[in-house]
Amino acid sequence: MKKRLLSLMLTMGLGLSMLVGCGTTETASNSTQGGGSSSGSASGEIEVGIVLPTKDEPRWLQDQAQFEAILDDAGFTNQVLFSQGSSATEKTNVETLIAKGIKVLIICPQDATAAAAAVEEAKEAGVTVISYDRLITDTEAVDYYTTFDSFSVGVAQGQYLIDNAEGTNIPLYIYTGAATDNNAFIFFEGAWSVLEPKVADGTFVIANSDKAESFVGAGELTRDDEAQILGQTTTNWDFDTAKKLAEANLTAASADLKGDVAILAPNDGTGRAIADAFAADSDITSYIVTGQDSEKASVQYIIDGKQSMTVFKDTRTLAADSVAMALAVLKGESVPTTTTYNNGVIDVPAKQTDVVVVTKDNVKAALIDSGYYEASDFEGLE
Repeated sequence: MKKRLLSLMLTMGLGLSMLVGCGTTETASNSTQGGGSSSGSASGEIEVGIVLPTKDEPRWLQDQAQFEAILDDAGFTNQVLFSQGSSATEKTNVETLIAKGIKVLIICPQDATAAAAAVEEAKEAGVTVISYDRLITDTEAVDYYTTFDSFSVGVAQGQYLIDNAEGTNIPLYIYTGAATDNNAFIFFEGAWSVLEPKVADGTFVIANSDKAESFVGAGELTRDDEAQILGQTTTNWDFDTAKKLAEANLTAASADLKGDVAILAPNDGTGRAIADAFAADSDITSYIVTGQDSEKASVQYIIDGKQSMTVFKDTRTLAADSVAMALAVLKGESVPTTTTYNNGVIDVPAKQTDVVVVTKDNVKAALIDSGYYEASDFEGLE
């Protein structure tokens, strides 16, 4: 289980305002390793390297844009590379950035455990490692961690299903993220913490995981317990995998596990895929389905009534927090952190960012009025 220890909040005022005017932006050039882009110096050296999981999901392209904008404005040379779902490519990307002289590595691991080897190489080269959004596990080679409150994401998803449940014995379909992603476990832990008591009291009936059903009333789950549940419910963060699993679950479900149902979907991409599968089943009369990341396609689904909610994780804030850490390292200043996360070996100093639940009722205030998206990006927005 994840251990979170509260640490002293540092009072260092590193914000977006400090990221502007620190230097001039260099000419950008294209990168061929793993896909990405760079802003480099004449010597070709890079100060900050960023490695993200894939450029095939809108979420990570948004993160790339935030990193490049903030670091370019700050005048620090940088390069973003994508691992494209491969831990081997991820390791090669890290080695490429080390060869370019990076001082700070910001990395969101494809596989939380496999990434240990890559960051250990970085540490041996004297690079400061910031684990981004997903915590790299089973290694001492992680200096800092920036994250949304992943446990709270799961709580928000589960609580939304509870708040919108009517009656008893409501079929509950559980879907989870990739078993290689530490965050997938934390999201599930948060959701399970509020959903399990409502299964125990008869509000919900678990429809697609006998492993989850067997742990109702068992108390706090171990990581091995959770892994058994994820083994039956994982979407691997993949649209097609999620849709096929949902279709298989519906094919196997008896009539009493259809009708009005609740669906715990781990993120927006899988949420849309699962929603499509349930919408196509004539024995489903209504469904409530969760998500996270506030992807444009899911915001449109929410407006259209095809997805119920998403958890908004403002990548502008998360990227700014990571850059603030990187700049503090480069300037030899105290690094701003607010808590710690245990990665199985050490307690990693971390900066945690809050999340916001977005539904059709507040989509405009949360995503349009905040400047995250333009109203013209969507149809039917009131």
